[in-house]
This record gives sequence, structure tokens and C-alpha cells, in this order.
Amino acid sequence: MLPVRRAAPIFTLLIAGGLLGACSGGDFGRTRADMRNDDMHKWIGAEATASVGVRPSQFQLTDNERQLRDLAYPLIEPPHSRPAWKAVFGDYQPSPSPWRQKVAFDRTAYGRALIDEPHRSHASRYAQLIDDVRDDITRFEPFFASAIRVIDLDRKRDASMKYMTELSPREKADAVARMQENSLIVQWVQISLEQRVSSYRWALERLVLQAPDGMAAEADRLITELASQTANPPVAARPFIERPLTTRG
Repeated sequence: MLPVRRAAPIFTLLIAGGLLGACSGGDFGRTRADMRNDDMHKWIGAEATASVGVRPSQFQLTDNERQLRDLAYPLIEPPHSRPAWKAVFGDYQPSPSPWRQKVAFDRTAYGRALIDEPHRSHASRYAQLIDDVRDDITRFEPFFASAIRVIDLDRKRDASMKYMTELSPREKADAVARMQENSLIVQWVQISLEQRVSSYRWALERLVLQAPDGMAAEADRLITELASQTANPPVAARPFIERPLTTRG
């Protein structure tokens, strides 16, 4: 029999082990460590194609295509003011594509969350809005640089197929499906950016209404910069389907 004095430490270790096991299972909404992998954003392409009834490609992702999906995720994830606990535990969630018929864009959601969440002062709300818009501006160029590479390579892939020998119907279908998938992802980000600009403008209007501050000028400047970039993307994906109705603000 173990001495009594050793029971407590062993019990403590057992409890700690149980807690660690629970955490690895994704408690508190965290992304489980064993779920993180190079293709963790592969679902973006599958969601885009499934939402418009397109057959998914069975080709593996290229490095460029994987990067496109990785850079797309922060821009299609709904923008919102995150409480401190979410910054610690994370809140990774797949998002429905804009072509899902039941998805309704609410341009007020971001602003209401920003205003309703506890903040030390109204200045911190302005600071959060400024940070969110600046983050999107920072993400804009890397994503579209990746999109340029992927779309250019897809054009070359499309042109090369007519010269290939013994190209099977299945191979051609997978190639076409992957090109459609890549195009849809770029369209998804373009739509998302338009919606984000609209959401940011609504939020700024309400902040100015409720708590006027000189910080509003900087927020307005950044939103205008993001809107200008969004209206003039360096590359546009070949339209695959009719764009869904979006809200411009």
C-alpha cells in the first residue's frame, strides 16, 4: 500500500493528466493541436464548390493552392471584436460560403458586437475598429499576390490540356473542377471584403453617433483605403456563377 503522504501528489497528477486530455480534445472551442495540419483550410474549396453544386476535384492541393486557402481564411472569417478569452482559446470555425441560400449578410453584426462587448472606454472601441480594418489592409496584398499566381497557373493548365495525349475524362474533370474551385475562392474573398467595408462603415457611424471622438477620422481614412483596394483588386477571378447580392456601404 502506498504511504498516505504520496497519495495527494499522485492524485494531483491524475487530475492534471485528465485536464490535459480534455484540453487536447478541443474544449473551450479551441482548435485541437492534432487537427492542425497543412491542409486545415482545404475545406474552403470544398465548401465553395458544394454551395454551387460543383463536383469537387480529387487532385491534391499544390503549394500555391494551399497558400491561397490559408490566406483566404482570415478574410472570409466574419470580422468581429474578440473578447480576451477568445484571443487565448481561439474560435476557429468553418464559414458558409456566400452562395448558401440561407446565408443572409447582416452589415450591423460587427458593429453591434463591437459596441455591446465590454470595453474600458469608447476609445478602445475605436482602437479595435482601427486595428481590424488595418489588419484587412495588411492581408489584402499577400492574398491577391497568391491569387495572381494561382489564376495565372490555372490559365496555363487550361491551355495545356488541348495538347496533352491520353488525357482521360476523369483527369480533365478534376482539372476543370480545381480551376473552378480556385476561382470561387477568389470570388468569395472579393465578396467578403465588400461586406467587411460595409460592416466597418456601419460600425463607425454608430460609434460617432454614440461617442464622437477624433479617432473617427483615422478609422474613416482606413475604411476608405480598404474600400478603394476592394473596388480595384489587382486580379479578378473569371466569373463562374452570378455573384450573390452584396451590401455596399
